[in-house]
Amino acid sequence: MSVPFEKYHGTGNDFLVVDATEPVPDRGAFAIRECDRETGVGADGVLFLALEPGFSPPRVVMTLVQPDGDTAPMCGNGARCAADWAMRRTDANSVMIDTQAGTRRADRVEDGIAVDMGRLSFDPDRVPVDADGPVVETEIEGLELTAIDTGVPHAVAVVEDVDAVDLEAVAKPVRHAGSFPLGTNVTLASPDGDGFRQRTFERGVEGETDSCGTGAVAVAAVARRLGLTDATEIAVRPPGGELRVRFDGEAAMLSGPVVREFGGELPVGAVEP
Repeated sequence: MSVPFEKYHGTGNDFLVVDATEPVPDRGAFAIRECDRETGVGADGVLFLALEPGFSPPRVVMTLVQPDGDTAPMCGNGARCAADWAMRRTDANSVMIDTQAGTRRADRVEDGIAVDMGRLSFDPDRVPVDADGPVVETEIEGLELTAIDTGVPHAVAVVEDVDAVDLEAVAKPVRHAGSFPLGTNVTLASPDGDGFRQRTFERGVEGETDSCGTGAVAVAAVARRLGLTDATEIAVRPPGGELRVRFDGEAAMLSGPVVREFGGELPVGAVEP
């Protein structure tokens, strides 16, 4: 048996997209196999998407299975790719995306796809992080970190130059630190003209990705929290391109390009990881 798939990316953050109505007996094993960049197609995750009938604007259910076989409740670039997939099938310019972190609206805009990232939170119970109050510029495993929930947990460190840091070396201890009961993504940021550069070590990918949408939102929100900017629209530049984060009160909108690369078919049989 085989299943049709499409390959998408948002600023280099790439995903395999599979219609969730197609039978895949073991989604975790499928993601482990096909996300492998040496033996599979190669991706930062698999998006299983299902259109729900009878809604206006159209509604799509998104489940992201990561390269380690686990699911993630939210993914900014993944949601933008899911939106483009749904828009192509419904001839709509706006869709609602049901994620495990809540329902998000996405719109086609001039620079690509914009998605509502919901209300962000520094509340330690929301992140979650083991602390009595918000973790702001607090030393954890050798990094000065600010912890934030952007749909998934992020620990953000502002450094002079993101490219001068050995990200894997500094991120792994934080990723598994006891302070973060569910683990955390680890994001570095450095000022860059009218915005910030970004590098992210992603939980579930267990390595650096070319782009991370929830991480870009975390960078922008932390920069505002620390007084590094008071802008309501901020450019964030991961290695894969440029994303824009726009704030409206406590809510944030993430926008940037989305590219459909190609399609094909893949075997669905469960494989031992």
